[in-house]
Amino acid sequence: MDDQAVQLTVFVLIFGVVAVMGFSAARWRRPNDIHSLEEWGLGGRAFGNWVTFFLLSGDVYTAYTFVAVPTLVYGLGAAGFFPVPFLVIVYPMLFVVLARFWSVCHVHGFVTPAEFVRARFGSRELGTIVAVLGIVATMPYIALQLIGIEAVFEVMGLPKGWPLTVAFLVLAVYTFSSGLRGPALVSIVKDALVLWSVLSVVMIVSMMPGGWEPVFRLAQEKFTATPRVDDGLLLAPQSQLNYVTLALGSAVALFLYPHTLTGVLASRNRGTLRRNLAVLPIYTLTLGILMLVGFAAIYSNTQAIGGNSNTVVPQWFSQNAPAWTAGMVFAAIGVGAMVPAAIMSIAAANLFTRDIYREYIRPGASAKEETYVSKTVSLTVKFGALLVILLLNTQFAIDLQLIGGVVIMQTLPAVALGLYTNWFHRWALATGIGSGLLVGMVMLYQVPKFGGADGRTVVREHFGGSAWPLETIGINSDASIYVGIVALAVNLIVTFLTTPLFRSLGIPDGRDGTREHDYVADEGDPTVRRMTEILDGDPVRDPAPSTSFFTPVTPRPDHRDDPSRSAYPRL
Repeated sequence: MDDQAVQLTVFVLIFGVVAVMGFSAARWRRPNDIHSLEEWGLGGRAFGNWVTFFLLSGDVYTAYTFVAVPTLVYGLGAAGFFPVPFLVIVYPMLFVVLARFWSVCHVHGFVTPAEFVRARFGSRELGTIVAVLGIVATMPYIALQLIGIEAVFEVMGLPKGWPLTVAFLVLAVYTFSSGLRGPALVSIVKDALVLWSVLSVVMIVSMMPGGWEPVFRLAQEKFTATPRVDDGLLLAPQSQLNYVTLALGSAVALFLYPHTLTGVLASRNRGTLRRNLAVLPIYTLTLGILMLVGFAAIYSNTQAIGGNSNTVVPQWFSQNAPAWTAGMVFAAIGVGAMVPAAIMSIAAANLFTRDIYREYIRPGASAKEETYVSKTVSLTVKFGALLVILLLNTQFAIDLQLIGGVVIMQTLPAVALGLYTNWFHRWALATGIGSGLLVGMVMLYQVPKFGGADGRTVVREHFGGSAWPLETIGINSDASIYVGIVALAVNLIVTFLTTPLFRSLGIPDGRDGTREHDYVADEGDPTVRRMTEILDGDPVRDPAPSTSFFTPVTPRPDHRDDPSRSAYPRL
């Protein structure tokens, strides 16, 4: 067998095992009734330490890790390392903010951030805006994962079209069947494959003559020889502003994405969530090592296949690793795409079901009907992601996620700041979101796509990325700034200024449907919904002698039907 045949065989075997696990997850400690969004879309809100760790790592560290970021390092050098500082920044933010989000959502039975916003500010319309932005921002992120699989197929010599379709169908069907339990179980295999990929990089480079020293030296020589002024082993002065704002903006966007919040809500309690947020930064070390593949590809003179820069990373493994190892790495990329894509589609579907379908189409929908609608929408979302691949330029796939980040960042005042205060007027929040989106879209429209040997040739006039040149407003500088940060700043300024304005005009605030205690409640608190099972971690034993190993749990009634426990007011 030639190398490509071996790679394909290993890939298919692992992919097949993962597919079986995805389908089997539907019966993995299956509850008596899985036909509810809390069971299908959140895994029963009962994941313990280990499952939460694998789920969150699979959710945050995606095919983006394997394909887009090392490709950016390959093309620009130091500028591509922005995910390392943004992940360093984000975990302290997550540790502080997400525990409050977990508590209030468990007390009220919220499945989506839009439900929380609707309850906090007493505005159904504001909740709908947050839901729509979440869905729109998630679509290109799912596309990013599918692009990673497509690059692997191209390196293995498979034709375009049907292989990606098959992989897409497997992903779609097992998500439809298993819900969040599917990616939670598959993420265990994904993390094992990622670890093997990291070890492979270390071993391959260490066996090269001179180890890492010639890798960095040749990379520096390559960047020095190019006519570009924004590449190099160190950040060029004109790249520093964009680097800092991009890292900060990406950190803000990460914890606002619906799929991140979905993984958070699936954890069993606040302690489980915080322990995992404290440990997950270790995973960033693996990201840093994988990013160095961009420099190693320069050393090995790896060339993109057919001009598709997304193939650089898998092509480097194909050229430098044994065929069976390359096959395992390709499987890591494939599984690393399937896990987050499944979670993202579930999160987007939950947003549609709870915040659009139930609010405007079928207010009296049963839990079973909600689950069916969410399953159907999760399939639709994946088809939409395929359209994103067909309609947008994906040469640097990372731009897809960055543009989506500009959109999702506009929900920060309502979602993140709303966890601490309800001072903002609901109309002011909507006005701020609209202003931020308008500024963001105008700025994105003004960003040209540069190409050519010197990186200064304009190959497309509009929507060329998310780095807005300062020279657009007459500043004599080659520097640029991340669009999302400017748009968010406009959003915050408008929100702060218009809140007292709307109150002075006599426009009433919405009624806050939450209480202060809701934001600190934990497992064991009588106000917190107790789930029907625990998927891992320490079992809960009966307080009295019993033949049962687990404490029998009386299902808590859905308080949506109890006006005295209404999660949010109808205004």
